Amino acid sequence: MIRVVRAEDAKAICDIYNYYISDTVITFEEQTITPADMLTRIEAVQGSDLPWFVIEDKTCQVVGYAYAARWRERFSYRFSVEVTAYLSKDHGGKGLGTELYQSLFNALRNKGIHTVIGGITLPNDASVALHEKFSMEKVAHFTEVGLKFDRWLDVGYWQATL
Repeated sequence: MIRVVRAEDAKAICDIYNYYISDTVITFEEQTITPADMLTRIEAVQGSDLPWFVIEDKTCQVVGYAYAARWRERFSYRFSVEVTAYLSKDHGGKGLGTELYQSLFNALRNKGIHTVIGGITLPNDASVALHEKFSMEKVAHFTEVGLKFDRWLDVGYWQATL
């Protein structure tokens, strides 16, 4: 089931995201975050009148999330957002990311958002496939712009017009 995020989801979302911080290069964050930190992030997205969704498994546990955040602060960018999705490490490859992005993109269209942008640490075949499933095209590739776990990492950007 996909639904709008609630404050009480912050811990579950934090648990999902902290795995990616501590065990992968998918995010460039290096320090795990607390549920209070995550709640602040959720409130910032919602305070910008942008969507944040979670997906639950059959036991009503949050196993993934997706949201949109402002692309840039300047007023002219108000119709462009950056989209993000994360799934629990045990729930990838089941189509849940697709379900989340479908709900997210529908909500963004309804809000009049014009452009969606996704940044991806490379290589990341699963994330590239998800973004391209939604007609997002690669528009940029930055070489060795992040350093994590003593490894230089590339970042690509994908974009679509809704």
